[in-house]
Amino acid sequence: MSHDHDHPHDHGHHGHGHGHGHHHHQAPPPGHGRAFALAIGLNTVFVAIEFIYGFLAGSTALMADAGHNLSDVLGLVLAWGAALLAKRAPSARYTYGLRSSSILAALANALLLLLACGAIGWEAVQRIATPHPVEAVTVSVVAAIGVAINGFSAWLFMAGSKGDLNIRGAYLHMAADAAISLGVVVSGLVIMGTGWTWLDPAVSLVIVLVIVWGTWSLLRESLQMVMAAVPESVDATAVQGFLEARPGVAEVHDLHIWAMSTTETALTAHLVMPGGYPGDGAIDAIVAELRKEHGIHHCTLQVEEGTTRHHHCALEAHGA
Repeated sequence: MSHDHDHPHDHGHHGHGHGHGHHHHQAPPPGHGRAFALAIGLNTVFVAIEFIYGFLAGSTALMADAGHNLSDVLGLVLAWGAALLAKRAPSARYTYGLRSSSILAALANALLLLLACGAIGWEAVQRIATPHPVEAVTVSVVAAIGVAINGFSAWLFMAGSKGDLNIRGAYLHMAADAAISLGVVVSGLVIMGTGWTWLDPAVSLVIVLVIVWGTWSLLRESLQMVMAAVPESVDATAVQGFLEARPGVAEVHDLHIWAMSTTETALTAHLVMPGGYPGDGAIDAIVAELRKEHGIHHCTLQVEEGTTRHHHCALEAHGA
């Protein structure tokens, strides 16, 4: 294990502890609190209305959509809670604060969505085997309202969905709901014209497959973050090459890159510089470049002169 020193300007003897810590904390984009509150309120009311009318109309698709909406409301509550926790100041025990809760919320959102899809798919298969009468007009009208509410909710989160996996989870939930509702509207209209009641559960099944396909990347990325993998937005090889190319750097080892939250990335690395510590200006320039070109917000760099043998944190050192 290497001798990491995370304190700024931690100058050890014989060049083996020049730690230089840089702490950049990026606050979640403003305005999401209102978006969460509005989306949760609208969808909670709509879930109750949709389930009641789905039951009265005998529509599996409408009731399934209501169940899916309910899972999304729970997912939004999780995501909002994580966004609030991410703002909590670091403590003696949680030295990074509670930023990583946004990763757990993204993972929970993905799992909730897949669970809801499983329930919808199971019910749809049963309804295809034994078709039930469907009041198509009611189904189409209620589902059309759902398209409007879910579409509006998705729009609220669209701006933040590109830079924050947690917000993207909320956006995907709402967009998926809008797609389901649209599919239900179309199936209701077709049933009105043809009387094909089996179409109601069949449409549910098709939309489930579409949602699972769209959710898979969210699940994969959030699992990778939980496992402290290098975020997909960061090219670890390019970062290694950049550090090795810095003036005075003879070797780079113990390079670790991981997600602190769904919006922030951290890095630690040991730079072997036989000429000695290059000064704060040189280290600051490296940190600024890592942030600008590689999207790494929190860097801790340890400078070593290479005069002693350091025990690296490589996997082979632990017999893996």
